[in-house]
Amino acid sequence: MQTTTDHLTPEAAQTFLNMLPDKIRLGLLTYAAQIEQPIEAVIEMAIAGFLDEDSISFTGCRPMAGMNFSRKAS
Repeated sequence: MQTTTDHLTPEAAQTFLNMLPDKIRLGLLTYAAQIEQPIEAVIEMAIAGFLDEDSISFTGCRPMAGMNFSRKAS
């Protein structure tokens, strides 16, 4: 899916939520309610923060910063 924005759409967030296990979906929805933010912002924060610990949204996310994808041979 190609997006034309730097943020997750409500429709994309709902599609993503529908695919998650119940306890994860409930956790995200509960957190969104607690901080009074839309669910798409919470999902975006979770993904951006995983990829770039200094980022809270896709706009400032630098996914490759500090990540080492090389594998050591066993």
